[in-house]
Amino acid sequence: MGNPKYIVGIDLGTTNCVVAYTRAEPSDAGEADIRIFEIPQLVSPGEVEAKALLSSCLLLPGPHDVPEGGLGLPWSREEPDGCVGEFARKRGAEIPHRLVASAKSWLCHDGVDRSRPILPWGGPEEARRISPVEASARLLAHLRDAWNYEMAAGDPDARLEAQDLYLTVPASFDAVARELTVHAARAAGLEHFTLLEEPQAAFYAWLESRKDRWREEVGKGDTILVCDVGGGTTDFSLIVVTEEEGNLALKRVAVGDHILLGGDNMDLALAHVIRAKLPQKAGKLDAWQFRGLWHSCQAAKERLLGDSSIRSEPVVILGRGSSLIGGTLRTELTREEAESVLLDGFLPLCGFSESPEGRVRAGMREMGLPYEADPAVTRHLAGFLMRQSGRSDAEEGGGAPTAVLFNGGVMKSRLIRDRVLEVLRSWGEESGAGDAIRELAAGDLDLAVARGAAYYGLARRGRGIRIRAGTARSYYIGIESAMPSVPGVPAPLKALCVAPFGMEEGSEASIRQQEFGLVLGEPAEFRLLASTTRRRDQAGEVVEDWDEEIDEVSAMETLLPADDAEEGGGIIPVWLQSRVTEVGTLEIWCVSRKDGKRWKLEFSLREREPA
Repeated sequence: MGNPKYIVGIDLGTTNCVVAYTRAEPSDAGEADIRIFEIPQLVSPGEVEAKALLSSCLLLPGPHDVPEGGLGLPWSREEPDGCVGEFARKRGAEIPHRLVASAKSWLCHDGVDRSRPILPWGGPEEARRISPVEASARLLAHLRDAWNYEMAAGDPDARLEAQDLYLTVPASFDAVARELTVHAARAAGLEHFTLLEEPQAAFYAWLESRKDRWREEVGKGDTILVCDVGGGTTDFSLIVVTEEEGNLALKRVAVGDHILLGGDNMDLALAHVIRAKLPQKAGKLDAWQFRGLWHSCQAAKERLLGDSSIRSEPVVILGRGSSLIGGTLRTELTREEAESVLLDGFLPLCGFSESPEGRVRAGMREMGLPYEADPAVTRHLAGFLMRQSGRSDAEEGGGAPTAVLFNGGVMKSRLIRDRVLEVLRSWGEESGAGDAIRELAAGDLDLAVARGAAYYGLARRGRGIRIRAGTARSYYIGIESAMPSVPGVPAPLKALCVAPFGMEEGSEASIRQQEFGLVLGEPAEFRLLASTTRRRDQAGEVVEDWDEEIDEVSAMETLLPADDAEEGGGIIPVWLQSRVTEVGTLEIWCVSRKDGKRWKLEFSLREREPA
């Protein structure tokens, strides 16, 4: 890639997409000015407006669902066969079987083939369908076309494809979901980009908003919890403030599990409340109507939480059959109902020692999104902090948080932020640490992730503060000891460190000083181990007795080919090279001592932490 004109942060959100940008080269004015790109989109048939948020909804209308010519866009000579954005969301609430929503959540669902046309999920057989990857690609393609129409008219160097791009993903996305995000971006014509975790982006946005004043609000020893609850996922991260050569520095030390829990779950819960209020004579809502009610509850919830003066919001449920107007049902969602469902159901008061509640699942279930069994965000937070409390090095912090930064659309509500603070402070009192945890004031939570991604691009160019992130654990590959076989006793397993704690994405480590035997031509098992406590082990260090400090993360059974006739299978001597990729995987390359031939093992670094 040449010299880009802009640094661009793209928040490909579950609910909304946002684009922020700044000049790649410093201006005479000094400080970089990060701006939000107003995205042109359909707001009604034939009417285009530019808005800061692009709803992550994709409408795939049937032949009579939209007036002819109603989907035209100013940059396209031909009318597209669908649309994204505000009109897609509004019209999709009326014809939900034509609406693709929450495609981002489907990207991390390993129970389905995410490259096959499965969305809209549960729609009628005759409905058009696309894959989660294609849905994400179409959102990104709209952002690309809108940017090029507004920013690159007559200037090919300003096209989005030629810019320094930073695309955000949940911190807990596994390797497959990250790789599928990469596929979607490339399908949209975006080849040169870097993935950035959303909680980090949110913290970068806070740094950008505070400029040099951030050092006045946090100090050495602070542990900052980033609590990110969006439309589809809940993410927790811990960032500690350290000191290096007399200056304050930031280090990300922990990332939580992938928790499929967020605003979508809350909207669904409110839809059930509304359905229970309907008079019996209204009859039972079918699946089509209930999906429409679900989307209507999202809009009602956002209006109620966004304006404390509103006491209730109307909710309309379209009728069925030819008499749509006559069969329309009208009711309302009150503030009391919304607050009761959200606080008691999703943010209950709980003790620090409580963990998410499990339940016995039905033996057979629909293959929809695998939402969390326990909807209590506060219990998931307790479980995350409990795991970290006994695993942190004393001098590096990472224990009980002293400050919290909120992110995600759900956290725009003062009511919800106050409940999380109340719970965190009660845990401080429970542990004897006091209730001094404080909130770091964030800017517009809808825009923070995109702004933070753009700021990260500046930081990579030396024009901002960087968070030392990298791996949140030390990683090891299991090495079988060369000992005589003993019946009934497996050979001892040693742990070879291949990725030390904090190894940054894009960096490599070579382990040439030792030689290992690689099994070729037959199935073999490779075991990946990890530790959150052994933070000083370096690449190449072998641990023989780890006393429960190291846990197995995953095992891979594979057959590495021995296609060289001279090798003929068996065991050959190799040295190792490891690399943490920018999509969050660990590559281990086994390099032949004889001729330099290479075999690759690839592991995800975003699997669930051991309990």
